[in-house]
Amino acid sequence: MIQSILKIQRLGVIIGLTAMVFASKARAQEVISLQKAVDMTLDRNLTIKQAKFTEALANEDLKQSKYNQLPSASASPTAGWGFGRSPVSGNYAYVNQTVFNVNGSATVQFTLFQGGQLRNQILQNKLQLDVDKTSTAKIKNDLILNVVTDYLQILTNQDLVTAAQQQIDIAKITLNRTQQSFDAGNLSLADLSQAKAGLSTAEYNLTTAQNQFDLSILVLKQYMEMDPNTDIKVERPDISKLNDIKTAYDANEVLKTALSVNPDVKLAELQQQTSAQAIKVARGNYYPTLSLIGNLNSYYSSAQQSFRLLGGTTPETQTIGVVDGTGQLVKTQFPVSSPIYGYYSFGNQFKDNFNQFVGVSLQIPIFNHFSARTSVNKAKLSYENAQVTTQLAKNTLSKTITQAVLDLNAAVRRYASAQQTYEADKDAFNVMQERYNVGLVNSLDYNTSLTNYNKAQNDMIEAKYEVIFRSKVIDYYLGNQITL
Repeated sequence: MIQSILKIQRLGVIIGLTAMVFASKARAQEVISLQKAVDMTLDRNLTIKQAKFTEALANEDLKQSKYNQLPSASASPTAGWGFGRSPVSGNYAYVNQTVFNVNGSATVQFTLFQGGQLRNQILQNKLQLDVDKTSTAKIKNDLILNVVTDYLQILTNQDLVTAAQQQIDIAKITLNRTQQSFDAGNLSLADLSQAKAGLSTAEYNLTTAQNQFDLSILVLKQYMEMDPNTDIKVERPDISKLNDIKTAYDANEVLKTALSVNPDVKLAELQQQTSAQAIKVARGNYYPTLSLIGNLNSYYSSAQQSFRLLGGTTPETQTIGVVDGTGQLVKTQFPVSSPIYGYYSFGNQFKDNFNQFVGVSLQIPIFNHFSARTSVNKAKLSYENAQVTTQLAKNTLSKTITQAVLDLNAAVRRYASAQQTYEADKDAFNVMQERYNVGLVNSLDYNTSLTNYNKAQNDMIEAKYEVIFRSKVIDYYLGNQITL
């Protein structure tokens, strides 16, 4: 009795743990809608983050070009010792001595004219910042289109997996009935082998469809920078009503709108403007540079002594030394108007030696190895190349839009044809199945009809999503938000 109770308790614990595991898995599975997939891609994708870093660097270049208009200021203090023969302050003589020197200077320089380079560089950096912002927007738009494309591919593959599973169920039923007829002696071994082959083919198709589905899920995770092991489920939008999908477009009207909003064309045009501005910057090298300069300077030397003339009417007596041994002071008299030298303090020297300078500096380029001309020529060539790039972008957009409209029209016709084929093959298979069940047709005809029905179903699924995708592509080029 006790063992039975323990078994029941253990069974209850196992059931509880199993339920918790399944509940945890259910909670761990993240449902991803199209909008959520787009938002996560825009927030996490590393390519977008790289583009934003480039944009931030361009913004710093713009700030620096504006700062370059401000005056520059620098201070240059120096201090050191000098050794060897040097002149004695106040005497026409040289002695071996060690001299401590301090020199300090400060300079302020303001550029008054530089051939317009400062202003033109600011304008060029502004355009470059717009280029990088547009490049970021282009990357975002391309990723959105890629996410929508993969999302539709996931839905397509999901339906193909479901269709493949249904085909397996039909193949199993067919094999079961064929086995019964074979056992009863009504069908041959060849018929049984063909039914088994039909089931194997259906299972192979399911494996292929499942692999394609898993791959498309992995691609979506990569766009969202998500851990590949994360369990996600794609939310199925209501796309049963194809009447909501616009399928009638005029290529010329689409192109007119796309030329004004398409990031590829806008990026090429901004790069062309940036190249045009670069020519003006390069031409500034032909002009002289005019600068306003201010300078402050002073110095100190331990070898320098103070100097003054003896004034008054009587000589001045000063101690000049001490007698060794006796300690007696040695004095001398300086006559009136004779120079007297003494200790010159650091502060007094810096104050007395202080000088200022204000002036202008003109630097005229005379010959610079043709570097200025080369810079201008290269800037012109870059501009001409940018013009060609812009025209190529417009031509490519025109060709792409024309092709997109043709692809949409073809997809609409293909979907209508696929629907008709599916309905016809479905009716034919139902009739064939009824006749096969009563032995009026052989297994070859039955399997041929089943294969046609399966193919028609797959073709209709793919055609349905192709219509949606082709319509969304045109929405992308029109600058519309892509939604399902």
